[in-house]
Amino acid sequence: MPLRPYLQQSPTVAATAYIDPAAVVIGDVVIGDDSSLWPMAVARGDVNPIRIGARSNIQDGSVLHVTHARGADSPGYPLLIGDEVTVGHNVTLHGCSVGARCLIGMASTVLDGATLEPYVLLGAGSLVPPGKRLEGGYLWLGNPVRRGRPGAPPGGGKVGNLAVRPVRPRSRYFGGWG
Repeated sequence: MPLRPYLQQSPTVAATAYIDPAAVVIGDVVIGDDSSLWPMAVARGDVNPIRIGARSNIQDGSVLHVTHARGADSPGYPLLIGDEVTVGHNVTLHGCSVGARCLIGMASTVLDGATLEPYVLLGAGSLVPPGKRLEGGYLWLGNPVRRGRPGAPPGGGKVGNLAVRPVRPRSRYFGGWG
């Protein structure tokens, strides 16, 4: 597997997770059950941790990174991804927090200290500025991001199905598991 330690920290990957051989996972990264990282995805937990929940998938070419500490009053930002999150192709998640059952559209960027509450739908190519909080249950889009129409309601809708769906095809890559 493409797992690399950084200093004294090594990635921790659930036995049922799938890491494509062309993906890279470095340092303090924890990947939950049935989650997947696809070709050319990079998760670099070098100066703060990355946590990826269960049944989440990080699609091709996405970059997951963190922000380093800048002193005692600025500890930097880890990257926290909840359960059943879909991160589209070529997304950058940098030192932010993504709640459960979010869908992050292709080529979007979410920056330091931003928070996506559960059930956010983030449209393709969107930019979430540093420190911005996105309310769940809405479609958000644009550069910078703006709230659009209501999306999936908390507790239901199609967002969770989108995240879980890659668990099935993942099993074909994992040698028939699942």
